[in-house]
Parts: sequence; C-alpha cells; structure tokens
Amino acid sequence: MLKVLPTDPRCKLCNAPFRGVGRLVAGLLGRQPSAKNPRFCGYCERIARTYRGGAEVELTLLFTDVRGSTTLAEQMTASEFSRLMNRFYDVATHVLINSDAWIDKLVGDEVIGLYLPFLPDHAARAVEAARELMRATGQGSHDGPWIPVGVGLHTGTAFVGTVGAADTVTDFTALGDAVNIASRLVAAAAAGEIVMSDAAYAAAGLTGQDLERRELVLKGRTEPVSVRVMRVVA
Repeated sequence: MLKVLPTDPRCKLCNAPFRGVGRLVAGLLGRQPSAKNPRFCGYCERIARTYRGGAEVELTLLFTDVRGSTTLAEQMTASEFSRLMNRFYDVATHVLINSDAWIDKLVGDEVIGLYLPFLPDHAARAVEAARELMRATGQGSHDGPWIPVGVGLHTGTAFVGTVGAADTVTDFTALGDAVNIASRLVAAAAAGEIVMSDAAYAAAGLTGQDLERRELVLKGRTEPVSVRVMRVVA
C-alpha cells in the first residue's frame, strides 16, 4: 500500500516514501528515515525498541579502524585530530550508507556496519564497501593515504535487536561470537588491509580469487582462525 504513495526516494524494504505528501502520510505511520541508514525507514528498529525484541540472523559485519590513531593524536592538536576523525567518519558512513549497510556505531576511531540478511548478497556488498572505503581514504595510492585504515570482515550468526536497560538507555545492535571475531580481525589488519574470515570470503563468492592466506590467533579464542587478506590499489 505504501508503494502507491508519492514520492521517491523510498525505504528499500517497505516502499515508504521519504519526500512529498507521501512522506507526511508515511510519517504518521511511523515510517521515517532511519538513523542507522536513511535509505531505510526506522519502523522495524522502533518496534524492536518498543517491544525489546530481536533475532539470531546470519549477517556480514564490517569493522573499519584508524591504524595508529594514538600516534596521530599525539602529533596534532585535539581540534586538528577531531577534524581528521570527522572526515573519516563522513567518508566511512557515506560508503556504508551507499552499500545499504546499517551503521551500528561510531566508537573512538572505529566505524561498524551491519549487512543484514534482507540483502541476499550481503557478504559481497560488504567486500565492495571495504574496497571503496580503501579507495576513498587513499590506501594504496601513489601519494599515500590521507588517513591509515584497516578493515575486518566476517560472515556469521549474531543476535540483532534491542539491548540495554528497559527504562533508561537502549541500543539497536548486534551481539555474539560473530561480532567478536569481526572486532578481532580489524585489530589484526594493518593499514591498507582488508582482513576477512574464510566464511566471508566464501559467502562473497571470492573462492576463485587467489588472496593471501593467514592463520591468526585471535584474543580469547583457542583455535587459529583462517583468513584472507585483500589490498586495494586506488
């Protein structure tokens, strides 16, 4: 029914319009652009917050992190570092939004994106977003990056939904071992590297590509994790 209302652009899931008269009607129904990604409406997130729900789903997680941020901060004023980080946040969030990720968090020097299962090619989208992020920050370019970043990618099952105290602070996020693995992978990525688990590598359809293989011992895990490493030339 929302599809008959004017005007584009619309929520990519429910067709709620975000402009014109249709936006007013959709707004009355609680269908407004989401803070996680304005390409989608926030209806599902609002319902999950209201009724405190969630589900275990397979998704792909993208963690991107500024490498050596402590050293960078030491070499410039707090205002200069703030401007640099805001430029990074701006570039990273635009890349994630354009690839239909839900932006989970901006934490310190890190940005986290969730590629949820309503995207049938969520792993491939995450890999392409990682490549674009590398290009946008100048990794692998002749002049060098304007900020050094690494990326960690993992495909697995996590709980996605509302967490937190019922009457105070809540968040809509992902929890579980898959999230921990992605976090550890980005910590292992050097500047200019996309470190992806074998699960993400296979889910993205990259098994025909001869990428560097590593065995990593991740903090908190007893068995090594096999990963593939991708580098992008800008």
